[in-house]
Amino acid sequence: MITDASTTIRTVKALVRAPDPLTHSAISGHLGAAAGVELVSEERPEPADVAVVVAERMTVEVTSLLRRIKDTLGVPVVLIPSEIDRADLFIAVECKVVAVLPRAAATSDRIEEAVLTAASGGGALPSTLLGELLRQIERMQREVLSPHGLHTSGLTPREIGVLRLMSEGLDTAEIADKMFLSERAVKRVIFGVTRRLNLRNRPHAVAYALRSGVI
Repeated sequence: MITDASTTIRTVKALVRAPDPLTHSAISGHLGAAAGVELVSEERPEPADVAVVVAERMTVEVTSLLRRIKDTLGVPVVLIPSEIDRADLFIAVECKVVAVLPRAAATSDRIEEAVLTAASGGGALPSTLLGELLRQIERMQREVLSPHGLHTSGLTPREIGVLRLMSEGLDTAEIADKMFLSERAVKRVIFGVTRRLNLRNRPHAVAYALRSGVI
């Protein structure tokens, strides 16, 4: 039989962390029955693609757990809380939580969908939480970043301008002419960006700006 490689479904490995054995068993049962999802044992840790964390609320212990997962596994997290305060949402996002699924709405299908979405690089937030997150980002831009000439990407307007012209194929002299700067100043801007953001070279800096959506 000939197998079409393009139709091969990648198995997503999920690690489940829950506050009690009964909840752990229930969530594991949901995911264990899902096509394309394989559970990773906590007793014999294996590389995981997604972590699923069930919690009553964002306590200090839960935040510490999320930070450990971020630091040790570096995988996206699906958080299933009984409740989450809007003030805790930003902390959760900083800990690589990409999907928040309220426990009351955590059906088998929605848990599976959230895990597969997270593994593919996507995210999912309830509309109320998404709106709050957007407001927090807008507030941070207005009150913290903009007064210091920064963007949420970590780039200044001048840096964005230089990178935009670089992406259009202009060399240092042409960028300097367009932005009324000296060539030395343009080189300092590029050097500052690559060093501060740990970027390898000019193409890497342009790629970073493109991914950040600023050019």
